[in-house]
Amino acid sequence: MLPYGRQSIVEEDVRAVVEVLRGDWLTTGPAVDRFEADLGARVGGHGAVAVTSGTGALHVAYAAAGLRPGDEVVVAPLTFVATAAAAVLHGARVVFADVSEDTGNLDPDAAKAALTSRTRVVAGVDYAGHPIDAEPLRRIADDAGALLLEDAAHSIGSIWHGRPVGDLADLTTLSFFPTKNLTTAEGGAVVSPDAGLVRAARRFRNHGLVRERDEQRYPDEGGWHQEVHAFGLNYRLPDVLCALGSSQLHRLDAFKRRRAEIHARYDAALVDVAEVRTPACREGADPAWHLYPLRVLDGRRRALYDHLRANGIGVQVNYVPAYWHPVFEDMGYRRGQCPVAERYYQQQLSLPLFPDLSDADVDRVAGLVREFFGHGD
Repeated sequence: MLPYGRQSIVEEDVRAVVEVLRGDWLTTGPAVDRFEADLGARVGGHGAVAVTSGTGALHVAYAAAGLRPGDEVVVAPLTFVATAAAAVLHGARVVFADVSEDTGNLDPDAAKAALTSRTRVVAGVDYAGHPIDAEPLRRIADDAGALLLEDAAHSIGSIWHGRPVGDLADLTTLSFFPTKNLTTAEGGAVVSPDAGLVRAARRFRNHGLVRERDEQRYPDEGGWHQEVHAFGLNYRLPDVLCALGSSQLHRLDAFKRRRAEIHARYDAALVDVAEVRTPACREGADPAWHLYPLRVLDGRRRALYDHLRANGIGVQVNYVPAYWHPVFEDMGYRRGQCPVAERYYQQQLSLPLFPDLSDADVDRVAGLVREFFGHGD
């Protein structure tokens, strides 16, 4: 089965991991510091906090934002459930706002309409790797006294009007799952231009421990002393995985170029197939494409999915609207509240897209799509 996404591992990656395994540190050591520095250099020169997953990054970011029970978070529904779930786990209420029809990203007008006096965070998602509409979302968040969070799980390496993802929002979260644009096996990161938010994220990542003597309540206890002033959790990403991340970062530009080539090849192969829509890309966007989200029209997505799967093509659907999950249904959320996102979901089909995918495989996938709709050559 040809997967819709997979990691790209070379000997350089293996050597980086083995070097750590043969060293003195397996976790909380120099490879973590190096990866965070390498990562920061790719996201606008801002502070980066490595954590155990993209979901962990969201939970840490919401903690750094000071999210409390009773606060509200405006969230785009066309996303993996974690974007919303991590806010709920802090006791916040999630308010879903619809997406733009072309990109599937949070629609600024819908986000503005969802604001209340309790809004603490506006959370956009870089769907498929296309950056959020940052400027209007920034204005909306600022006017509401809220923070702008960019869930960039799909988009490290993407550029929006000359600025890298990581430089567009108050808080940016990244994911390094194997199918993503680079991998640490499992892993993620929180990025912010605000030193205070970075510091809060670091502290929450490590149980909330206060080790700085001048901030401790009982600093004379001894050199071993550390205190917890506010609860945190263990979200530390070990040196072994950070070493893999630094090695992968060296190839991020090559990954991005190859993903763009594959994306363009699909576009060219399917442009004349009236039964589908190829992905949109707005002016000023230079995406590091994570997905190729084909839109299948006239209710034929399920049939095409089954056809491709039967032919060994591991296509996927990304994603069921977050509030469709029974856990949200049980909280009172109902279908129909974000019709654009629901229509996008009902059409969406992710074709295989990863750097090691060959041109021949791309052509085979596109050929099967064409064949299904009677456009065989």
